[in-house]
Amino acid sequence: MVSESADLLGQIAQYCREYGLAESTFGRLAVNDGKFVSRLRDGGRVRHKTALRVQAFLSSPPPQSTPQSTPVRGLAGGALPGQQAGTAVAGTVAPVAHGPSASAEADGKTNFRFYDNRQKYLLFVNTCSEKSVIARRVGLELANLHPRPPAVRLFDAGVGDGTVLTRVMREMHRRFATLPFYIVGKEISLEDVRITLDKMPDRFFEHPASVLVLTNLFYSEAPWLLPKSITAASSMVWNEVALRGTTAHEFEQQIAELDPFLAENWTVKASPTTGNPLYERPVVLVIYRDDYRFLLNDTIPRRGAVRADYDLVMASQPYRLRVPTEFKAERVLAPLARSLGPGGRLLGIHSHGGDPGLELVQSVWPEENPFQSDRHALLKALKGSLGTAARNLNFNSYSDARSVFRYDMHTLPTEIGNSIGTSTLFAAWNAAVYVAQIEDQRLNDALRDGRYLEATRAVLQRHGGLWFQDESYVVSRARD
Repeated sequence: MVSESADLLGQIAQYCREYGLAESTFGRLAVNDGKFVSRLRDGGRVRHKTALRVQAFLSSPPPQSTPQSTPVRGLAGGALPGQQAGTAVAGTVAPVAHGPSASAEADGKTNFRFYDNRQKYLLFVNTCSEKSVIARRVGLELANLHPRPPAVRLFDAGVGDGTVLTRVMREMHRRFATLPFYIVGKEISLEDVRITLDKMPDRFFEHPASVLVLTNLFYSEAPWLLPKSITAASSMVWNEVALRGTTAHEFEQQIAELDPFLAENWTVKASPTTGNPLYERPVVLVIYRDDYRFLLNDTIPRRGAVRADYDLVMASQPYRLRVPTEFKAERVLAPLARSLGPGGRLLGIHSHGGDPGLELVQSVWPEENPFQSDRHALLKALKGSLGTAARNLNFNSYSDARSVFRYDMHTLPTEIGNSIGTSTLFAAWNAAVYVAQIEDQRLNDALRDGRYLEATRAVLQRHGGLWFQDESYVVSRARD
């Protein structure tokens, strides 16, 4: 059964590469189930009737589609055409693919759906300390803020599961206990929005003068809560929720009642070029306490009349590592920099490399180098993208001692020894490929060759655990 599932997964991966399909798109077209491939990879069983449907679909091109590239064959532990097979040595793994899939990244025709893979994401979040370390780094920036009425204004450029945001909100309350908060978070994932909202009742209880806004808009739209397209703007769903009561339990009940609204409106579609999720309709969800409506009157956003003059913008891992530097600067960082108010600060954070995590990845793919844009290159590209608007901003890359910071995978001191548990090995492997953003098609090839566990064990024993490095940079606007 396992062998048959692996063979089917290999055929699906090859088919997706050949025709430029996202895995979710394949599932919908083949068996009307967008999660079919992910469940199959996680060990789900396939009925005989379903397998026949998949095989029938694989036998011909998808509707209205032509091949995107020459299919890659013979990947089960072997070498690619024109590549010599690698030789395994102690502590290493023979390469299962020769370097990154550069052509797929270049033309955007890839089934890479990194941030949609919930299993990898949740396992990483719960086994590594990155979220708490980033929250502490953001907390240092709060000391440099000089808020102006009517509120402390924060924009989170990627809420995720809300772990960083809730920790930062606690630190904000400690520093600005009596000031109103205006917090806007961008997030495309429905599940992440639900998880984030689950953490908010306690925040509304501790800091009642808070306005929380969640939106699925693009980076160029989210700070202003306004779609650029007239069609999108006319179809935008704006939902304002005034929480009644005074206890966290009451707030939790009312927030839970938003589930049907989210399920109906927080829907996505796949980009025809990249496979990345795009919103089907723009949504803005505004939440605050009804008993503080009077105090927050000037803070609550109004549809079509939103100011984007933030005191702090958090941009933690807001872009894929391998997209061009100019793309990151123009499409992500430039809009965020323009949204800063007087004295505002944009804190950017992304993976840095130069750590045991990268060492583990390179033991499987020796030429892999996902960290291609450091902070210096990004800030240089950002200045060029902003043009004359860059004159009013300061670009601070800082020294490595201040910019680069480390976070660890959680392990017990007794876990790393001559014998390491399988669960620890899987968690370490998952964290390394998650940080390096290795696409599923290459992971499938590596998983067929169990020697990746040997490499993981060797790296853990060599370093006494697993840790990673992020780097940060700051773009700030001068105070009036």
